[in-house]
Amino acid sequence: QVQLMESGGGSVQTGGSLRLTCAASGDSIGSLHMGWFRQAPGKEREGVAAIDTNGRTFYADSVKGRFTISQDNAKMTLYLQMNSLKPEDTAMYYCAADAWIPRWAVLEGTQYGSWGQGTQVTVSS
Repeated sequence: QVQLMESGGGSVQTGGSLRLTCAASGDSIGSLHMGWFRQAPGKEREGVAAIDTNGRTFYADSVKGRFTISQDNAKMTLYLQMNSLKPEDTAMYYCAADAWIPRWAVLEGTQYGSWGQGTQVTVSS
């Protein structure tokens, strides 16, 4: 089973940028479906972006055009580049992975079996 560890969170002002990193160990991430999720206090977990084993990417409508998911298989690392950040992006961000996710569920957290511990992103106005 893959182990995941996120980093790169922090505090930025509206319009700023951050790049989140998820370091994986264990299974090769090239063979895994991977995703980024977030959860704000008092809100349900939300799928943000995902990438499948063919390199296809998927985004929540709320982040399309602002966030970019990518991965470096050789470095066993998943990234989330976040630009034009808004206060509503404030949340704990988690990366997740699983061997197979049906396409309709790539942004559904319940489908993923491996999770990191999260990294906090705070965007101030």
